[in-house]
Amino acid sequence: MRTITKGAEPKSLTERRATVAVDDPRGYDDYREKEEVRATLVAEQRALCCYCMGRIVNDPLKMKIEHWRCQEHHRKLQLDYSNLLGACLGGEGKSPNEQHCDTKKASCDLKWNPANPAHAIESRLRYLADGTVESADQEFNAQINDVLGLNLAHLKSNRKAVLDAVLKWWRSTPNARQKVQQQIDHRINAAEHQPFSPVAVWFLRQKLGGAAA
Repeated sequence: MRTITKGAEPKSLTERRATVAVDDPRGYDDYREKEEVRATLVAEQRALCCYCMGRIVNDPLKMKIEHWRCQEHHRKLQLDYSNLLGACLGGEGKSPNEQHCDTKKASCDLKWNPANPAHAIESRLRYLADGTVESADQEFNAQINDVLGLNLAHLKSNRKAVLDAVLKWWRSTPNARQKVQQQIDHRINAAEHQPFSPVAVWFLRQKLGGAAA
C-alpha cells in the first residue's frame, strides 16, 4: 500500500448524493456514472491498486470500485468519495485462498486507510527481501494476511522482483547515495506508476535514511 491523496470527486457523484437518501440501499447500486469514478480513482492512484499496488485501468472488467468501509455495514458512506478506492480484481472467481485485495476483504473492516493522511499508511509497512509485506502493528499485520491476502506467492514474487532490481541499481551505481532522491522523485512524480513501484520507493527511502547496504 501507498499513501493516496484524494482529489475532487466527480460532479456526477456529488449530484447523485444530493438526490437520494444517504442510507438508500439503491443510492450507489443505481448510480450510473461509475465510469467517471473509476477514471478519477485510476488517475489519483497513478494506476495502482489501493492495496496490492498492481496495475488497474478504467475498465469494469479489470478493476473494482472499493468501499473501504463496506456498503453492507456502512450504508451512509456508500456515496462518500473519501470512502471510495480503486482496486484490482483480486483473483475474483478463484478459490478463496487465491483471492486478495477487495475480493478477499469483502465486508470486513480494516484498521488503516491508505487514503487517510492521518493513518500514515507507508510508515506502518515494511518489506522483507523475499517480498513479504508486514507491519509492526499486530492487528494490522493480521489483516494484511487474513483480510487482504497481500502475501500470496505471486504478489510476494512481484515485490521481490522490484526489490531485486532497485538493489541491483544501488550496488552497481557509483555514488548511488547521492542519486537516491532523484530516483525517488522520478518514481513518485510519474503520472502512471509502474506496478509495485512503491516498494522500490520504500527501499530507496531506507537508503536515504542511512540504512546499511
